[in-house]
Amino acid sequence: MNLPVDEWLEAVETRKSRRCFTDKSIEEEKIARIEECCVEFRPFSGVRGVLVKDLGDDIFNGIIGSYGKVKGASSYLALIGDKTISHIEAKIGYLGEGLILEATSIGLSTCWIGGFFKPKVVAEQIDLAEEEKVFAVSPLGYAKESKSFEEKIMGFLTKSRQRKSLSEIANNYDETEWPIWAKKGIKAARVAPSAINRQPWRFIYEGDSMLLSLDNIDDEYDVSKELDCGIAMLHFELGALKSGVNGKWEFLSESGIARYKKE
Repeated sequence: MNLPVDEWLEAVETRKSRRCFTDKSIEEEKIARIEECCVEFRPFSGVRGVLVKDLGDDIFNGIIGSYGKVKGASSYLALIGDKTISHIEAKIGYLGEGLILEATSIGLSTCWIGGFFKPKVVAEQIDLAEEEKVFAVSPLGYAKESKSFEEKIMGFLTKSRQRKSLSEIANNYDETEWPIWAKKGIKAARVAPSAINRQPWRFIYEGDSMLLSLDNIDDEYDVSKELDCGIAMLHFELGALKSGVNGKWEFLSESGIARYKKE
């Protein structure tokens, strides 16, 4: 599947995490479009997305009790991967962000949920192979017009962590020396969502490639930092593609997560 660069970059600018939904049903044509994207967008082997149209049993947990719990959504995306594959969390992040941006581009509300859901309940609603695991989910639907008090508080907590500067996420960043594709990529990666806005990705420009690694190995909030980095990978690639440069991600066995190599 060729990435819909313009549509997804526009969705990057408009997407907001929402947890309170109306009872408005998702139109059949939009359901069909998300299902089609789940089939066609398979960026890496061993990962897939599934649209569950009928939520059935509640799959969401609150952050503290019911506080911060997703409410009112009738459908959701399940992001599934082969747990035996290396860097599976990063691959899930890349996959899931693509599906979420597609949903955003057709007017649906979403929310990355990497830790506060019930994997056993989700597993009962979809078919999983023995080696597969549900790594994350996102509700789908139409958010209420006004944010709830809980959403406002959670938004405040997230925004309390300032966006890191370009030089903080890429310590050799140079506005005058970097080529356009690298600058557009890093600027798109900078605005990628992450758990509590922690932004754990670090980039190093290496001429015809860009190296991606973690800030440190300490995970927080019961959500993998590699998953966050996978989201940033897709953002970076969209930025590079917007500048007219194609490339390919190569996952690393040594230190680091992946390298984007210009073609």
